[in-house]
Amino acid sequence: MTIQVDPVPNTPELPEHVDVAVIGGGIIGVCSAYELARKGARVALFEKGVIAGEQSGRNWGWCRQQNRSMFELPMAMHALRRWGELGDETGEDTGFRREGIVYTTTRAEDIDKWRAWEAGAREHGFISHILDGDEAQAKSPGTTTDWLGGLFSPDDGRAEPAKAAPAIARGLVKLGGHVFQNCAVRGLDIDNGQVRGVVTERGRVRADKVIGAGGAWSGRMCRRHGIGLPVTNVIGTAFTTTAAPEVTPGCLTTPTVAMRRRLDGGYTLAVPGRGRIDLAPLGMRYATKFYAAYQRKLKKKLTYRLGKPFFSGPEALGSWSLDGISPFEKQRILDPKPDAGLARDTLAACQREYPALADMAMDELWAGAIDTTPDMIPIISPVSSLPGFMVASGFSGHGFGIGPGAGRLIADMAAGDEPIVDPSPYRLDRFYDGTKLKQPELM
Repeated sequence: MTIQVDPVPNTPELPEHVDVAVIGGGIIGVCSAYELARKGARVALFEKGVIAGEQSGRNWGWCRQQNRSMFELPMAMHALRRWGELGDETGEDTGFRREGIVYTTTRAEDIDKWRAWEAGAREHGFISHILDGDEAQAKSPGTTTDWLGGLFSPDDGRAEPAKAAPAIARGLVKLGGHVFQNCAVRGLDIDNGQVRGVVTERGRVRADKVIGAGGAWSGRMCRRHGIGLPVTNVIGTAFTTTAAPEVTPGCLTTPTVAMRRRLDGGYTLAVPGRGRIDLAPLGMRYATKFYAAYQRKLKKKLTYRLGKPFFSGPEALGSWSLDGISPFEKQRILDPKPDAGLARDTLAACQREYPALADMAMDELWAGAIDTTPDMIPIISPVSSLPGFMVASGFSGHGFGIGPGAGRLIADMAAGDEPIVDPSPYRLDRFYDGTKLKQPELM
């Protein structure tokens, strides 16, 4: 279903020139543009549909540091600080609440992994708490399972996807930034091997730097300009419920369900790690780079389908003229088909786990496309083959929570400022320079 998100005002007229043009109105794009505007840059944000219309409005709404890759943890820690500041700073409500995140398990090997992760996290200054069985029961009141233990991070939180990116975009407008919705960027304006701006469906805009933050569509835009972006899109299903008793004030994941308490008194539910890949040429092009992750982590959790996305959509082949209609105009909002059977099974599993939720019903059901890299670490990087162009993509399901941190990092890089964290783990060239890729563990 096409989701409903909070509105954002459009800038009426295109500027002739900006310091930075940002492609994509998801959480990464709006945070990048907002942080640049805070630095005093002239910024224009372009979105082919509406702000947060795709995955940034369809995700679980978790704002998480706990169980992040150690590469991502410093950026996630900065992101959580920014989540706590953005409401007052923008005068807008992102829906952020610092209610904590709980993991529970019946498996000793999970606790061993969490203990090892916790030890590494402490070196970065992040503290979470290993729970014994009784403590895990207390953090998930009403459960029918005798948990062996759990993990709890009190500083983590939740936000409302339908509100968050639109709220930050309205904050951008207050700082003098330009926002253009239903205005697709058809491609990059390139002169003598250097990016000079963007070509939109409404005309050209000159820019000193361009940031590509198009989420699921980033690979196709990059391919149009000869840039290899090794990502594939995983289709994830989630749904909201009707109002129900509180079994967690924040976010909770068990072996069978992930749940977030919503401001409206219901929950957002999903199954951790489960998804579908709609086979398509660009995703298949990088299949060998994904082989190790597939064998190690994804094999039992993904299904595959061949259908319409093979011929049209974010990972299809085909080029287009910058003077003609682009694929981004033909599909303003990517609205994949959800897995209704998986959703029904998830609801049933949740109600078996928590009998107090027996009268809870499914409300709204949707799917979203999650741009995923082979090592499940995002790409936040200049493109060495095309000066002036930078990419922030491949967030592998982590983008919403770490969005304010990632936006600050790419803004620092675009402005030539000292970056908040070491950007080298996120460089695009790691996929091509012989670097041994890290294999995803707790993510």
